[in-house]
Amino acid sequence: MGHPGSSSSSARRGWRGGWTLLVWVAAVILVLADGRRVRQPRCPVGCICTKDNALCENVRSVPHTFPSDVVSLSFVKSGFSEIPGGSFVHTPALQLLLFTANSLDLIDEDAFLGLPHLEYLFIENNKIASISPFAFRGLKALIHLSLAYNNLETLPKDVFKGMEALTKVDLRGNNLICDCKLKWLVEWMHHTNATLDQIYCSGPPIHQGKKINDLLPHSFDCITTEFASYQSLKFESISVEAFTFGKEQFVVFPQPFAGTCSFLEWDHVEMTFRPYDTIQSTSTVVCKPQVIDGHLFVIVAQLFGGSHIYKRDNSANKFIKIQDIDILKIRKPNDIETFMIDGESFFVIADSSKAGSTTVYKWNGNGFYSHQSLHPWYRDTDVEYLEISNKAHLILSSSSQRPVVYQWNRGQKQFDRRTDIPDMEDVFSVKHFRVKGDLFLCLTRFIGDSKVMRWDGAMFKEVQTFPSRGSMVFQPVSVGKWQYAILGSDYSLTQVYQWEGKRGQFVPAQELNIQAPRGFSMVSIEDRAFLLASSFKGKTQIYEHLMIDMSN
Repeated sequence: MGHPGSSSSSARRGWRGGWTLLVWVAAVILVLADGRRVRQPRCPVGCICTKDNALCENVRSVPHTFPSDVVSLSFVKSGFSEIPGGSFVHTPALQLLLFTANSLDLIDEDAFLGLPHLEYLFIENNKIASISPFAFRGLKALIHLSLAYNNLETLPKDVFKGMEALTKVDLRGNNLICDCKLKWLVEWMHHTNATLDQIYCSGPPIHQGKKINDLLPHSFDCITTEFASYQSLKFESISVEAFTFGKEQFVVFPQPFAGTCSFLEWDHVEMTFRPYDTIQSTSTVVCKPQVIDGHLFVIVAQLFGGSHIYKRDNSANKFIKIQDIDILKIRKPNDIETFMIDGESFFVIADSSKAGSTTVYKWNGNGFYSHQSLHPWYRDTDVEYLEISNKAHLILSSSSQRPVVYQWNRGQKQFDRRTDIPDMEDVFSVKHFRVKGDLFLCLTRFIGDSKVMRWDGAMFKEVQTFPSRGSMVFQPVSVGKWQYAILGSDYSLTQVYQWEGKRGQFVPAQELNIQAPRGFSMVSIEDRAFLLASSFKGKTQIYEHLMIDMSN
């Protein structure tokens, strides 16, 4: 039998053991609870936090530890220069976010990702100059956005896309340039329910000082153009002519070294120009097509062996020579022009020899015959047909005198000398164009200044000069509403100029690398436009005229 107090002692030891375990469990619970309190985010250094607000001043970066109940957060005089992507994923409850008087100059893509409840965003009095196109992505609840008093000159297109809740946008105090890059904003302003304070354009000159709110989408001319390389032809040529025959589009290139007129047609499947036919010749300088009563004739001018006229025989599907041109009058042809007066068909050949004579030929129903010889002995290099005040005229340029203007005498049915163009010696060629009814000339000089002149009702007067360095062609070409002048050069890049209506002058548009260009021609096919460029010392080139929307 045991000691009478042994059972009670055991009970006391059991009670003390149970109490110890209870204290230990409680201690563990307290430690765990205290651990959870330690992990609860506290207000970052440099910030002041109240129950639901936080204000940070002079911090070097966006902190990632804020109390979970913070719904408004402000940064003042902080030292970071950009808002990186995902800066606020740790504060998803934010409803208001403010940056003021900081050094911010950049807002990155997805800078405010993870803020589904943000309603107010103020980024004011900073130095913001650049915003990512997707900087505000995900801010579907945002009501008020202020970017006031920064250094913004533009905004990326559709930067407000997806922000359907917006009712207020403040862009005051920026230097917004109202050019094509900002056209989207004007369009957006006319379709959004959000209101914008009155903001003014700091440029370009056409809109400077205007209120952006008053601009309309059609206030912007955002279509620019360029000639892009499209096809290279492996032959040299001295001129180019485009023409339509049988509803198909053709081009012809005279090749003096190969001794051919090379015809190309448009391939509707391959979408390129492909060989069509050739006319064998000798030292060819011009292959001039002329369609009369549905028949295709080609005047082939040669430096040696005489010049000839060919007709397309559709049944035999080939060109047949039908006529020789008087070799006593045409000794050294340099240019050919075709035209119609009072329903009758003519062509004129400019002769550049000392003994030849520039001559007009007329179609008589069976062939062409010499109609009139213009001045002999003047070594004409170019002839241009045009209408001045609804009257037919020819302008002859020559290496020995100023360009001479001839006018058609309806009674005599011949051209009479009318005048010349003063102060324009050594003009190699003359080409005309019209802008809104006004008549202009492009006059080419090999060395010196090529010029643009305008008809004022009594004479041609100088409008603009272009330094020429080895220029054999100064060609006006038009595509739709766009007017160009292309100044070729044997010594440098060929210059493309575009007509600017408000200045009434050509402005530089583009440079083309063409070796020794001699002629240009535009052709439109299936709503596309192509520039054909003949090259005397390299590959003949074809460029496509492209329209580029600068507002995209």
